[in-house]
Amino acid sequence: MKFASKTAVVTGAAHGIGRAIALHLGRAGAGLCLMDRDAAALSEVAAELTGSGRPVVCCEVDFLQRDQVDTAFGTLARTLGPADILVNNVGHSLREAMAPFGEVPPEAWNLMLDVCLKPAMACAHHLIPDMKARRSGKIVNIGSDSAFVGPRANAPYAAAKAGLIGFTRALARELAPFRVNVNTVAPGYIRTRAMAAHTPEQLQKVIGDTPLGMLGEPEDIAHAVAFFASDDSRFVTGQTLIVNGGRWFN
Repeated sequence: MKFASKTAVVTGAAHGIGRAIALHLGRAGAGLCLMDRDAAALSEVAAELTGSGRPVVCCEVDFLQRDQVDTAFGTLARTLGPADILVNNVGHSLREAMAPFGEVPPEAWNLMLDVCLKPAMACAHHLIPDMKARRSGKIVNIGSDSAFVGPRANAPYAAAKAGLIGFTRALARELAPFRVNVNTVAPGYIRTRAMAAHTPEQLQKVIGDTPLGMLGEPEDIAHAVAFFASDDSRFVTGQTLIVNGGRWFN
């Protein structure tokens, strides 16, 4: 029960990587505040943790609406109190709108920033004052190896995730005197709903581009997050751990 007595916020917790992170932290003893716009799926995640002995609070949040983010953190304060861990997982790629940058409309650039970068900043902004006051806290941002690889036809997403890594580094330096650690986990190709949209031929190419010759699982990312969220990483901050089967070496 590595996270017994700890409270964690996980954004985008209803599906895929966020769901795996929530289940991993909850089963290891953390109290949880789960945030996502899919309220029904959040309830299913909470149901899987029934019997853990730790509280689970679900907040329906559209992260494009700042007032909903503010309301969710008000709920957190009233129900669970101070958070020890923040996992900024919510995000979205261009997916079906992927195209060469010259063909991508400005509203798609804005969407990537609004979903992949700004929510992490908003959530951290809510929790930083208390973490500084208590001189303790863990912030883990979920990036992407796209920030390093520079994928074709997905430039706005890569830019947003690169911005998240820059935010991680700056915040880590700022909060280090307060013993608050800030790090990023950058997944590669992970078996999620986004990958399910690929054709068999596309999946084979993806696997062929990965030296380990397989897709990652959401649990692979959850394990990396758990390291950064735990006291095992007490002397690690400002870092990006790329979990991508060797597609890119840091």
